[in-house]
Amino acid sequence: MLEQVVEDYLQLNGYFTRHNLKFRPSKAFPGYSAHEHSVASDVDVIGIHPSLSGPDRVRVVSCKAWQAGFFPAGKLAELREEKANPKRATWRHFRELWRPEWSEAFRDEVEKAAGQRDFHYSIAVAALKGPGSNDPTAAAAAWSADPTIAKHLDGCTFSFLTMKDMWAHLQASLTTTPAASEIGRLAQLLRAAGVEA
Repeated sequence: MLEQVVEDYLQLNGYFTRHNLKFRPSKAFPGYSAHEHSVASDVDVIGIHPSLSGPDRVRVVSCKAWQAGFFPAGKLAELREEKANPKRATWRHFRELWRPEWSEAFRDEVEKAAGQRDFHYSIAVAALKGPGSNDPTAAAAAWSADPTIAKHLDGCTFSFLTMKDMWAHLQASLTTTPAASEIGRLAQLLRAAGVEA
């Protein structure tokens, strides 16, 4: 569902979109392990804007629709191993930002799809939670300033996209012409019914 909202959000901003582009490390990458690297990850949503240039021409979005919300400071601490993750290693949720073999494969796949290696990378979330969550720009600055993330996103910009912000943008863009997507039509129906969303 969050992927569909992201697609609508990007399309309303003039982007052509694709989703679920698979990537995995090259067998030629030093330290390649069939056990660790044979299962592909994917780019959730990629948008290409025909009239923009630079990193904003390409938007790459990783969707984390965790109902408990996304704790940017806590997740960054888990990535740095300053805080334990009680389940699986946190880097596995952000492999393209944290491991060189995955980052290279990710950047190669974006370049193949969009024709450039610099882009705007976003993490789409249901909601930001915890310390610093009231300021998505500051949270994004903390993530993009991390040395490991900065190295793997070299030349790229970074942001968080919240469901609330995307939904507000979607609603502000509605007309009475039937929307082209199911998410857009749902928003129209909610507005017509007088439901505040």
